[in-house]
Amino acid sequence: MVLSLNHTVPRKKLEPSPSGRRSEGPPTLQPPRRTVRPSPMGQQVRFTDELRSLAGAKWEAVINHRFTDALAAGTIDRDVLARYLVQDHRFLDSFVVLLSSMVAAAPSLAARIPGCQFLALITGRENTYFERSFAALGVDDAARESAPDTAPTVAFKALMRDAAKATYSEMLAVLVAAEWSYQSWGERVLPAAVQEPFTSREWVDLHSGEYFGSVVEYLRGLLDEAAATMTPAERAAVEVRFLAAVDIELAFFDAAYEDS
Repeated sequence: MVLSLNHTVPRKKLEPSPSGRRSEGPPTLQPPRRTVRPSPMGQQVRFTDELRSLAGAKWEAVINHRFTDALAAGTIDRDVLARYLVQDHRFLDSFVVLLSSMVAAAPSLAARIPGCQFLALITGRENTYFERSFAALGVDDAARESAPDTAPTVAFKALMRDAAKATYSEMLAVLVAAEWSYQSWGERVLPAAVQEPFTSREWVDLHSGEYFGSVVEYLRGLLDEAAATMTPAERAAVEVRFLAAVDIELAFFDAAYEDS
């Protein structure tokens, strides 16, 4: 989840995914020019790498969470997965608002197209996964509607809605934190991921592989590029958004086990 940011290329032929299904994502994306600065050792450091470093141990806790290991192994408790998916689906609308707002604020058509394609996947294939999983896990509409929002869900909704009204860079900060952390755990567990049940495998597939990797690189590239013209105050605001999103991601995984 490659479009050039200078021109549109034809859709490539769909290839089988690791789970044997045809990939349903759009072509992979070519990220925008990165903004980097020299490190003390002479290496180039991306702004988004600096943000990840600031998250430190909490970032590592997200990508190595026991939820992700159990999910990949297919041993995750059905009630834990059901609680997680109900809450995750609760803020899907807020995520769509945030991603749409970023697309609208992007500086060019070329910078908007990849975001639009990702938006189509979120509202298509990913939303369909939720509905199929609810049916497979025996979660009916009444159960979905009666479950209250957990504290992390409330926090994520608020963060996404608030960031959608903030600066372009702050929108990207939340998107990068959410998608990059998920790609990081997705790629980590992919080699060990079982084929069945689909409720486990497809969630891993949605957050790993060439297409999703290109989406993360696209979002990071936009934020790296924006960093070149940020004021110190704007950089500080971006850091706050990024770190808040990482904090909530960790709390969100933890919350799935609260009633276990």
